[in-house]
Amino acid sequence: MVLKLEDKKAIVGEVAEVARQAHSLVAAEYRGLTVDQMTRLRSTARTSGVYLRIIRNTLARRALEGTQFACMQDELVGPLLLAFSQEDPGSAARLIKAFIKDNEALKVKALVIDSKLLPASGLNQVASLPTRDEAIALLMSVMKAPITQFVRTLAAPHTQLVRTIAAVRVQKESAA
Repeated sequence: MVLKLEDKKAIVGEVAEVARQAHSLVAAEYRGLTVDQMTRLRSTARTSGVYLRIIRNTLARRALEGTQFACMQDELVGPLLLAFSQEDPGSAARLIKAFIKDNEALKVKALVIDSKLLPASGLNQVASLPTRDEAIALLMSVMKAPITQFVRTLAAPHTQLVRTIAAVRVQKESAA
C-alpha cells in the first residue's frame, strides 16, 4: 500500500505523541500470525491500556527520535509490531507474555523501559512489575507494618495481665 507524504507525517506524529507519554515499549516480530490472532491481540491490547501499532521501520525510527525509546533505533528490523504501555510500565510486557503462551509465532525482539534497551529475555522481569494499584498497596502495607507492630507491643502487657487473671479465675473455680 502506497502512503502519501501527508499520511506518513500523520502516522509519525501519532506514534511520536504516544511514545512521549508511554512508560515502556515492546517490539515483537509478528511473522506467522493469522489475521484472527492479530485481531485478538489488538482487542486485548485496547482493554489493557496498551497502544499496539504495526508501522514501517523507517517511520518508526522517525517517530521514536527524541523520545526515551530512541535507543531502539537499531533493533527496528523486520516485520515488527510496537506495543506501548500507557498505564504502567509492565502492561505491554504482560500482554505480550500472555499472548505468547498461546501463539508461539510472536517473537519479542527488544524492549525499552526508562531509556534502557533490554534484550528479549528481559520480558519476564518487566512483565512481573506491579501495576500502579499493586505498588500502592504494597507501599501502604510496608508503611503500616511498623505502626501495627508498635500497637501490638504496647497492648501486649495488658493482654498478658488479662490472660493471667483469667487463668487464676479458672484455677480457683476448678479448685472449689
